Amino acid sequence: MKIKQTKDIQSKTYLDAVQIRNSVFVKEQGVPFTLEIDDNENFCIHFILYTSLNVAVATLRLLPQNNGQVTLQRMAVLKEYRKLGYAKLLIQEALKFATSNGYSNIILHAQLPARDFYKKIGFDEFGQVFEEAGIKHISMKKEL
Repeated sequence: MKIKQTKDIQSKTYLDAVQIRNSVFVKEQGVPFTLEIDDNENFCIHFILYTSLNVAVATLRLLPQNNGQVTLQRMAVLKEYRKLGYAKLLIQEALKFATSNGYSNIILHAQLPARDFYKKIGFDEFGQVFEEAGIKHISMKKEL
């Protein structure tokens, strides 16, 4: 398996990420496509995990902030590839990237069913539960 990253929203790699996000967020969870693809796409680093057969199965994006912080967003794994450790591998790669690029911490908005997954890899909750795109989330943070 391999992980690719891109900032080029015209690239095939980025389009693979959009296909995964469309499958998970739009089709599976009912998030409107107009909310899924937003004005931050150009500013993000998009990570995509490919199987050994070169199938794109998981994605996330990092949105750099001006305060030494980076936001992990749009974490998605195709349904048939969940619980195989791909999300953890992808996040570990994103954490390495963030650390090597001088970010001091990383935040994310976890869907409530995923909060324990993020806790296991070192994220801590903060704030109150809130709704985003009709789905309950909690903010989480990890120092790098």
